[in-house]
Amino acid sequence: MTISTENKVWTDEEFIALSKDGHRYELVNEELVDMGNSGMEHGGIGSFLGGLLAIYVRQHKLGTVCDSSTAFTLKNGNKRSPDVSFVAKERLKGLKRPPRGFFQGSPDLAVEIVSPNNTFEEIHTKIVEYFENDTCLVWVIHPDEKYVLVYHSPEPDHFLRPQDSLDGEVIVPGFSVSVAELFEEWDF
Repeated sequence: MTISTENKVWTDEEFIALSKDGHRYELVNEELVDMGNSGMEHGGIGSFLGGLLAIYVRQHKLGTVCDSSTAFTLKNGNKRSPDVSFVAKERLKGLKRPPRGFFQGSPDLAVEIVSPNNTFEEIHTKIVEYFENDTCLVWVIHPDEKYVLVYHSPEPDHFLRPQDSLDGEVIVPGFSVSVAELFEEWDF
């Protein structure tokens, strides 16, 4: 659902307070977009990948990893919330703790997990905005089809299947996870 808030300038505090109604929002072209709930599969993949990435990043002191409740304020004023994100330590210089509000700019790595309610147009628009705001790497995970698209620009560069590995490249050096692990069936 989209709610028009034309000409409204949102402070970080006002935008954060919106979540008290139990919803997650993004601000897109001066309109509030209710991101809704995505289901357990979506959340499980995001938590698994985000957890692996967070442990790796912290152990190697590379920066910070955030979950889908974290919004990034982009140059055009939009506030976007990737499902998982990474910001490199070089962009966090001078900070001792994460800001209470939103990060100004986009993450170095943005991960989007396609939900049943997502459209390809929505995902593509986000990807374009991430790269316009200096994101270097985007992973788009397709749970239904069990593949990952890797982007270094608004056009995908790599199509990864379960037999492939998802690599952090120079953005998260040394990080790698098997694509199959993202979609692994439970065996308990």
